[in-house]
Amino acid sequence: MSSFFGLGKTRTFKPRKDVPEGTKQYQLRKYAEATLGSGNLRLAVQLPEGEDLNEWLAVHTVDFFNHLNMLYGTVTEFCIPSEVRARDILVWKMLTIAFQCPVMSAGPRYEYLWEDGVKYKRPTKLAAPDYVDALMNWAQNLLDDESIFPNKIGVAFPRNFRDTVKTIVRRLFRVYAHIYSNHFDHICALGIEAHLNTSYRHFFLFINEVSKTAREFGIRSLTRQQFDLVDRKELAPLDELNDAILAEDLKAR
Repeated sequence: MSSFFGLGKTRTFKPRKDVPEGTKQYQLRKYAEATLGSGNLRLAVQLPEGEDLNEWLAVHTVDFFNHLNMLYGTVTEFCIPSEVRARDILVWKMLTIAFQCPVMSAGPRYEYLWEDGVKYKRPTKLAAPDYVDALMNWAQNLLDDESIFPNKIGVAFPRNFRDTVKTIVRRLFRVYAHIYSNHFDHICALGIEAHLNTSYRHFFLFINEVSKTAREFGIRSLTRQQFDLVDRKELAPLDELNDAILAEDLKAR
């Protein structure tokens, strides 16, 4: 996935392992990579005709985890070569201080508490780097669990699979919201704002597309809240950006 961002690998987390060749998820991932490479994000997020929604959710959840993992890891573990100039050293010091956030938040109005039912059994206030560490390790364990994210032919997804995906995606959104709200200036200083914008646009268009796909599948007994991957209230920290993405997408149709 480093070729997508043009960024180095983070040392903190390992990318989720690739699925075996010949499986449905492998085929869907290749399809997604091909459409993403064409620059058509609208096409890249649409469920291919005749394909299973759970398989499509699995492929994208893994990819978004890898994208965000690498992006956040590049920022937090930004290292400086010994020959760098004094001006760059100053930038590095500013970035180091800026990323030591005492709370996990998306601006002054939204604060996130961590709970995983194991180490943190109650909602707990964590510094942002600790929150993201906990989140990524928690998500990695779920993604690597074959009973939750099966990638072998003939193995069914668990009944609560979509609820699990919703929880993962909702928490990944919080990392995007934190970066945009608290650190966008520092992202620009690193020169990787285009990578962040492309990654988030892909992420947001996907969660928006899944809501429409669920309606098209005829899930009449469910409310919009029940099949949205991320509740509208959760998306509030980035409302202006989300509206801009949808407006741009509408013009491109």
